[in-house]
Amino acid sequence: MPLSHAPRRALAALALLTASLAAAALDRTPAMTDAPPSAAALGQHGLIVIAHRGASGYRPEHTLEAYRLAIQMGADFIEPDLVATRDGELVVRHENEISGTTDVADHPEFAARKTTKLIDGETLTGWFTEDFTLAELKTLRAKERIPQIRPGNTRFDGQFQIATFKEVIALARQESRDGRTIGIYPETKHPTWFASEGKHLDGTPIGISLGEKLVATLVSEGFTDPRRVYIQSFEVANLIELKQRILPKAGIDLPLVQLYGDFQRDRPYDFVYNARQHADLKAIYGGLIQAIPGGIDDKTPFAALTEADALAWMKQHYVSGLGPSTASLMPRAPLPAKRDADGDGRALLSTRNTGFVHPVLGRALALGLQVHPYTVRAEEPFLTQTANGVDQSALAQALQLYGLGVQGFFIDQPDIGVEARKLFLQQNRIVAPASH
Repeated sequence: MPLSHAPRRALAALALLTASLAAAALDRTPAMTDAPPSAAALGQHGLIVIAHRGASGYRPEHTLEAYRLAIQMGADFIEPDLVATRDGELVVRHENEISGTTDVADHPEFAARKTTKLIDGETLTGWFTEDFTLAELKTLRAKERIPQIRPGNTRFDGQFQIATFKEVIALARQESRDGRTIGIYPETKHPTWFASEGKHLDGTPIGISLGEKLVATLVSEGFTDPRRVYIQSFEVANLIELKQRILPKAGIDLPLVQLYGDFQRDRPYDFVYNARQHADLKAIYGGLIQAIPGGIDDKTPFAALTEADALAWMKQHYVSGLGPSTASLMPRAPLPAKRDADGDGRALLSTRNTGFVHPVLGRALALGLQVHPYTVRAEEPFLTQTANGVDQSALAQALQLYGLGVQGFFIDQPDIGVEARKLFLQQNRIVAPASH
């Protein structure tokens, strides 16, 4: 939705309502002398906009064109999800199963590579990056992953190649000019699968450490400024390994971010795998086991990593920030009936915020951790109502998040995130209002 259509008066009123929260949030930046490195020097006044898979609301996700557009729109960081090829190269795809994001099904030469695999406990049928060389993947073209929600993006289907991680780094470096510095925010996808559990189509083990490949690529490309890189993962063991072994071995230190699935329903997959393999959990997780009531087993949910003792241990030993979902941070309840909030004749808005903010936010900010929730999206199926029943736009949600004290968020429409930050800072008299 074009930003010019946003109801400015309503948005200004919302920003004013969050002003008291905002002033407190901006004033509570802690001393970071003994903390893990933070990339918060980018952005404005400690607030960053992270382009989720690029400007994925406007271009097929994880393409160089989506990243380039995000940068043009003012994003501070672009986010590549990393998976590996058969020949050990890192490419950017949301998943290693690529039938939903490429035209691989239209390539008869690859028909025999369609298969079924069990990845992180989920059965998937399709084509997988680990069964293709980089040269083979480069013959494919990207397509829109959710065409029913983003039909406008389908006009770009078939135009863009799959990008490598090296190409994303080169783009960030190339676009860092005219006083701007662009950062990258890579995520290792399914690190346990790639390192320990996964197999190629022919049955041979994959055996690739995404963390080692990621760091080796950053070093070889000379992109190791901790102000310009966050590394994120939904798993725990690979982040601990990055902090304690891989990064020190490379002679660098970069901020690490613990991602969260649904606090109650989801579990870090490495907890599940390592517990069921009867691995030496003490050797892998150290004192985190004692910091979690009941320890770690294959049923330990993400909620265990939101408690005060666990967060304190995590901050001391490996994390600089947390990445919860917006729905976990601000839980939603279903509406009695779906609403047509944008007047297009389709009722797709289905939830309302409960008014509850999960205490992990306050605990994290008190410890001096960055908090970067995911994902703000402008399309109606992803939106919700405020606790008092007002239909909420993506811009309003972004303003609410800044008002609660987060230092950044992932967003599919980066121009909306940039506008929200501008309005937020103006209403809190941090920057002068734009002239009209």
